[in-house]
Amino acid sequence: MAEAGFGDRLTAVFDDLGQLCVGIDPHPYLLEQWGLADSPAGLVEFGLRVVEATAGLAGIVKPQVAFFERHGSAGYAALETVLASARAAGILIIADVKRGDLGTSVEAYGQAWLTPGSTLEADAMTISAYQGVGSLAAPIGLALAGGKGLFVLAATSNPEARDVQTAITASGKSVASSIVGNVVQINQRQTEKTHGSIGLVLGATVDFADYGIDLETLAAQPSTPVLAPGFGHQGARYTDLEKLYASAAPFAVVAASRSILEAGPDGIAEALTRQAAEVRACRG
Repeated sequence: MAEAGFGDRLTAVFDDLGQLCVGIDPHPYLLEQWGLADSPAGLVEFGLRVVEATAGLAGIVKPQVAFFERHGSAGYAALETVLASARAAGILIIADVKRGDLGTSVEAYGQAWLTPGSTLEADAMTISAYQGVGSLAAPIGLALAGGKGLFVLAATSNPEARDVQTAITASGKSVASSIVGNVVQINQRQTEKTHGSIGLVLGATVDFADYGIDLETLAAQPSTPVLAPGFGHQGARYTDLEKLYASAAPFAVVAASRSILEAGPDGIAEALTRQAAEVRACRG
């Protein structure tokens, strides 16, 4: 039997535990609030506590790699420990690395994060298509061959991106819309799958109509998954999930970090329980 693709595994997690994705973002101020040192040891303790709290309440975590990387090789060692803990707990991991390059360079990024058995192994990674979606051929191939996934930046939640992402290309479409169309086509070529494994980052604070993005295309089988940052601290509300994402809402990974992590080590389980229930209630 062929290995299940990332899209199908993601949907199974949605059915089991819902669509909430918990960010593992060890901001310095959060480490201080948690009574932890801003050090590799503090990162490990923080990450392991988040994984422990998440297990059984939500099925997806999204480590923000930058907060580990700033501690150099020791920070990466801390991240490896946290990733191993999440894998052992059966939690789906989206590595928020936002890598992007050409040829063998971007292939190497894919190998680092998507190779089974790698110390940095994740189930999916975020990736940039600034050089064109075609430049991602190697990591796309790695992902599809190994049951892994990608989330390609398309319409991000930061307002500074608007001018670039709404710029009109030679095809007459916006940059964001072109990326969406290319990713949907990649998934549609995987005709044996119900759910695609190559997803999109579409921020919850974006007006998709202004970007020329047709959300209806994401629901066509194989459906295209969406990583949806912007909930909680950035202002989007879970109750607006269906209004924001329309027919793509059932395929959205609802990402929240600070709104959960600021509850602290004693309150994170309660915050997770409440917010996971809120997201499940919005699925309809």
